[in-house]
Amino acid sequence: MSIKTEQFAAANKAAVDSLLAVANTALASAERIATLNLNTARTVLEDTAASAKALAGAKDAKEVAAIQAALAQPAIEKAVAYTQAVVDISKQTQEALAKTVEAQFSDFQKSMAGLLEQASKAAPAGSEGAMAAIQSAMAAANSAFANMNTTARQMAEAAQANVAAATKATTAAAKKSR
Repeated sequence: MSIKTEQFAAANKAAVDSLLAVANTALASAERIATLNLNTARTVLEDTAASAKALAGAKDAKEVAAIQAALAQPAIEKAVAYTQAVVDISKQTQEALAKTVEAQFSDFQKSMAGLLEQASKAAPAGSEGAMAAIQSAMAAANSAFANMNTTARQMAEAAQANVAAATKATTAAAKKSR
């Protein structure tokens, strides 16, 4: 059995396309995180300047404490919003990468099934056991991928739930302390 030049070229093109998709997804995610960080830094700088002005204008310690208490809640809310934005970007990136991997694995499965079919047709008599072993190995690989994919999704969902719970607890604690 020989691999045709067209099959090799198609496989190479698919690999390059897949790598480009992963690279573009990663770059888009990095760009979104960088933009979020720059906007957050700008907001923190502006808030710090406004806080410093307000505190400088305070007439006594009681007024300083009141200003600080008033500034704490918005700062906590902004920190929670930032964290949620990072989680959202990460989740969207993970989902996009998972789709790319799933599509590539699906294409790989189809290619391997075609190659196995060709190999079984061209295989000499008595090689049925070897072909069955190869098919069994492919089925095991497919099952392992499905299990890995399910586990990765469950872990991502658990992480999202933990961040949501921590966000809710932080916000509640901040409101309670006022």
